[in-house]
Amino acid sequence: MIRKARIEEVPEIRQFLEDREQHGIIPRSLAYLYAHLRDYSVNIGASGHMAAVAALHICWAGTGEIRSLVVKPALQDIGIGQGLVKHCLAEAAGMGLTRVFLLTLIPAYFYKFGFRVVTRDDLPPIAWADCVNCVKFPNCNETPMILDL
Repeated sequence: MIRKARIEEVPEIRQFLEDREQHGIIPRSLAYLYAHLRDYSVNIGASGHMAAVAALHICWAGTGEIRSLVVKPALQDIGIGQGLVKHCLAEAAGMGLTRVFLLTLIPAYFYKFGFRVVTRDDLPPIAWADCVNCVKFPNCNETPMILDL
């Protein structure tokens, strides 16, 4: 079941992101997660526990970013991540966004949704606002991708 994240889930979301940091996921502080909780959706598995998390962050008029897509390692490759990406894209379309971008280490995964690789200059400047606070700044190795809705 996919739904919006709840306030009591913030510590677990933080742990999800920290556990996948070595795989390129950017960790987020508790303060950031509480302030941006409305961005986050979770997949609650049959066990009643969180199986995955993803965020849709609004950047500018008509533009959003999918961030922090994490699936528990034991549950990968069964479509949970795809479900969350589709959920984020449906949410974006429902809000009237016209494009969604993301930064990823695995562009092949996002091709199946229609995302295409772009240059960093193709993204709006506001897309880079959070980068100065990132542990990867200024040596980011992520690939920018865009999907026009």
